Amino acid sequence: MAHPLRNEIDKLVQSNPVMIFMKGTPDFPMCGFSAKAVQVLKAAGANKLAGFDVLSDDPMWDALEDYSQWPTVPQIFIGGKFVGGCDIVTEMFERGELQPLVQEAVKA
Repeated sequence: MAHPLRNEIDKLVQSNPVMIFMKGTPDFPMCGFSAKAVQVLKAAGANKLAGFDVLSDDPMWDALEDYSQWPTVPQIFIGGKFVGGCDIVTEMFERGELQPLVQEAVKA
C-alpha cells in the first residue's frame, strides 16, 4: 500500500523543476551534504530551488524514503525524476551532466 503522504511528495516533485528534500532549507542548510547539494544545484543553474526540511517533519521523512527507495537525505528531484543525493549530483556536475538537466527542467 502506498504511503499516505506519497501524493504530497508527488505534488512537490511534479510542481517544482528542481526539488530538494534536505536537512534545513536551501537558504539555511543544517548539514554539510545538504549545503553542498544546494551549492552544486545553484552552480548548475537552479536559481529557484524548492526545498523541504525533513527535520521538521518525521512522517514526511519516512514517506520520502518509501517514495524514492533511497535511505538518506538530501534527495534531489529534477524535472519530476529522482536523481540522487549529494555525491551523485556532485559527480554529475563535474562530468557536465547536471547543468543541461537542470536547465531543461527550469525551462519546461
